[in-house]
Amino acid sequence: MDLRILIVDDSVSMRRIIAAIVGSHSGWEICGEAENGKSGLEKFQELNPDLVLLDFGMPDISGIETASRMSTANPTVPLILFTVWDLEGLERVAAKAGICAVVRKSEAWKLIAQIETVFARRSNRGIQ
Repeated sequence: MDLRILIVDDSVSMRRIIAAIVGSHSGWEICGEAENGKSGLEKFQELNPDLVLLDFGMPDISGIETASRMSTANPTVPLILFTVWDLEGLERVAAKAGICAVVRKSEAWKLIAQIETVFARRSNRGIQ
């Protein structure tokens, strides 16, 4: 499955780590990177990715607000929050913003499985 992924994270090193994780999966590519929510929204409109990986804590617009705006613009694109923050209580807020999954950065190895799960659910619903 070919998959174009946009990474939105204010940390250069984290974007590199995510790119390495995602790039290790055949057929997946990073179509763009953004260093904050504002540039993430611009790249989202420009690149039309198949999936977005978002950081929660960014300096200008939070990952939750960024996700909410992306989801409003195109609710068919899955959004995954990738964060260092504790997940307790965050998943409910994230879901309201259109985020379909939350993965802790300390559990980065779960990212590939989560992306596969998101797309398996989409395929089961007939969304391409």
